[in-house]
Amino acid sequence: MADDSKHSTWMLGISAYYHDSAACLLGEGRIVAAAQQERFTRKKHDAGFPDQAVAYCLREGRVDLNDLRYVVFYDKPLVKFERILETYLTFAPRGIRSFVASMPLWLKEKLFLKDLLKQELLKLDPGIGKSDLPPLLFTEHHESHAASAFHPSPFQSAAVLCVDGVGEWATTSAWMGEGSGITPLWELTFPHSLGLLYSAFTYFTGFKVNSGEHKVMGLAPYGRPRYVKAIYDNLIELKPDGTFRLDMDFFNYCTGLTMTNEKFARLFDGPMRKPESSLTQREMDLARSIQEVAEEVMLRLARTLHRETQAENLCLAGGVALNCVANGRILREGPFQGLWVQPAAGDAGGALGAALAAWHQLEAKPRRILPSGDAMGGSYLGPSFTNTEIERFLGSTDCVYVRLSGDACLSRVADALAAEKVIGWFQGRMEFGPRALGNRSIIGDARSPRMQSLINRRIKYRESFRPFGPSVLKERVGDYFDMAGDSPYMLIVAPVKAARRYRLTPQQQALWGMDQLKLKRSEIPAVTHVDYSARIQTVHKDTNPRFHALIQAFEARTGCGTVINTSFNVRGEPIVCTPEDAYRCFLRTEMDMLVLENCILEKTDQKGTGVEADWGKAFPLD
Repeated sequence: MADDSKHSTWMLGISAYYHDSAACLLGEGRIVAAAQQERFTRKKHDAGFPDQAVAYCLREGRVDLNDLRYVVFYDKPLVKFERILETYLTFAPRGIRSFVASMPLWLKEKLFLKDLLKQELLKLDPGIGKSDLPPLLFTEHHESHAASAFHPSPFQSAAVLCVDGVGEWATTSAWMGEGSGITPLWELTFPHSLGLLYSAFTYFTGFKVNSGEHKVMGLAPYGRPRYVKAIYDNLIELKPDGTFRLDMDFFNYCTGLTMTNEKFARLFDGPMRKPESSLTQREMDLARSIQEVAEEVMLRLARTLHRETQAENLCLAGGVALNCVANGRILREGPFQGLWVQPAAGDAGGALGAALAAWHQLEAKPRRILPSGDAMGGSYLGPSFTNTEIERFLGSTDCVYVRLSGDACLSRVADALAAEKVIGWFQGRMEFGPRALGNRSIIGDARSPRMQSLINRRIKYRESFRPFGPSVLKERVGDYFDMAGDSPYMLIVAPVKAARRYRLTPQQQALWGMDQLKLKRSEIPAVTHVDYSARIQTVHKDTNPRFHALIQAFEARTGCGTVINTSFNVRGEPIVCTPEDAYRCFLRTEMDMLVLENCILEKTDQKGTGVEADWGKAFPLD
């Protein structure tokens, strides 16, 4: 290894080979860059080695591979292999087909992951040899989650709860963060997993596991909790402290190629819904039921952790921490004064956590608690593009655009919003994590009763039941929502204030299922879900001054300090990364305006709409 003084400041974290692979670069413990591989390859949830994400991080930091102190991988594959082998042996002879299908990949690649990672890294810089590569380290999966949750948080000390499908063995883990250290307290292990239980219902209701869980959460308010008792009586033995065991007779994920089995189907009134088929009241009721169970488990675990640690603050990570309805209940009903959720709570955030674990645990470097907030910087950690670069790209097309000064640009966009135009908004550094937070966003007027349906069907080409979140000025959040705290990463759901709601007639209140979509429930109907809730992003002047200024300009025209904010993509594609991605999405949808930094494109000015019918074919207008 080269001289330590050269290698003392830079750490590269990597997550890969399961889903949502990503890379993160630290410099002196500061998060310099982080991005998911899918944004570059345009393959949603890309699980491959994140070569393009790594290359971006190194460019952003202006460092080479041999400048790194360590490269850190986010879990331990040999321990995971031990779990897989032990699981097959426990359930043998069941699962032989699954075993035969999975072993060749393990024996060919995953057991030799260290060599594979080195080979991939060497491809990034053919000019260096294997001996020039930095040391390669491996953290435990839940340690990565815990580090990603605590170390960037604004708290000097906090309890940490990590809940996901499964890492090596752990499915739920509790930690205590103090100063620069995180101490493991206890864990629940595979196959007893809240994340996999929720994913079983995701699968059974016809959505894709590891990507459709948010659809189940969004579908839940349309249903009744009529299956809750069946879940408690048959699937999960939940104890008062929140710990639990699953009855594996109803599941197939240990030994099979599916999540659930025929016994599960008999319990819930028939076979699973076929993907893309019509949703029925049963699926809505299933979604509502598993959502209520998940919230109860999370609340009990949080209360137990508070009782055991007496901590004032709680940090969350793991895929289940993306369940913002459960997070909202923990914030409102739980015992903690402060709650902070890692914005890249899923496996992508493992890259960040792995690097932070090496910096703080292995190197014993101190944390820097920022007086103004957390260390994620709004999670704006991806690539950015200058006006010059954007104009160079636009010049290569036959588009019509205008470049305006800062204030003039914001004024024109605010006017368009007030006129119920749908706008693709592209500025600054791309967000890290699954949420668009005002830099790669599609935005619209929250006051418009038609906007939710319009964006779902004509722009996003997705299911009509899916709600949209509001981006609200931080200083105005209490005027619209029953939430006194902060939600910069759109990971907290809170109720719309009673004063903003409309009173429904008895006939309207009697509506159920998708009929509820027809009702205008508040002054901001486009961001009010059918249960009067909203998934909130509080917009801060210090972390995103331009997006904050845009909402202020919109408020000056309309008196409304909140807008619709949804991710800049269509169904089945990752969030856009480059101006070219944004331009292509703009042409292929019915967006009215595209804003690329200070460059504005109006759809009516373009030579052709370019809307491609195949994107919208599955979701014709009602």
